[in-house]
Amino acid sequence: MSVELLDNEDAARAWIGEAFEPTAGQWTQLERFIALLIAESAQQNLIASSTIPTMWVRHIADSAQLLAFDTRDGDGLWLDLGSGAGLPGLVVAILSARAVLLVESRKRRCDFLRSVAADLGLANVEVVEAPLERIDTRPVSTISARAFAPLDKLLDLSARFSTESTRWLLPKGRNALKELALLPQPWQRMFHVEQSRTDAESQILIGSGKITAKQRGKR
Repeated sequence: MSVELLDNEDAARAWIGEAFEPTAGQWTQLERFIALLIAESAQQNLIASSTIPTMWVRHIADSAQLLAFDTRDGDGLWLDLGSGAGLPGLVVAILSARAVLLVESRKRRCDFLRSVAADLGLANVEVVEAPLERIDTRPVSTISARAFAPLDKLLDLSARFSTESTRWLLPKGRNALKELALLPQPWQRMFHVEQSRTDAESQILIGSGKITAKQRGKR
């Protein structure tokens, strides 16, 4: 299915306004997040400097589009893997009432995530500083991951958090179909591909359900 490509900053802001109807406070939080992200990127490698002129397209709308695929506002925990710069996790936390768990193993990035959550008053954000393998298992409603790991490894690592109602939202760039084709058939059937709104050559894997080790053995 084709979607309208958000190819400039005005278009990205307009789409966010139409899709999520942010309050004045939420717009302020998004603007503040952008400012904090740009400032911190001068200290550590959070985003590419080439993307700074197009923050609304490349980072804010790119993150927000995942929330548009799971509108169960306030329903269950959102697990964001390898949160890094807080994309998409902090954008989700700003635009929704969802409780968001940001998992990141690097201390400097966790320090940044905590400082932004505090600065923006995001009481719905929890930051966990640890590799995913060391985090206690808990059921989650949504799992997102932006540039976290190859698809098969991502699913192996995060399967224990999934339930029958879990929604998987996984941006995979140009390789979505290729990575999907390498999965066991039961896993493949759980996913479909959606076009990214922010990049004509990028796709998002959307999945539903519980991933199990037993399914992995079926080809």
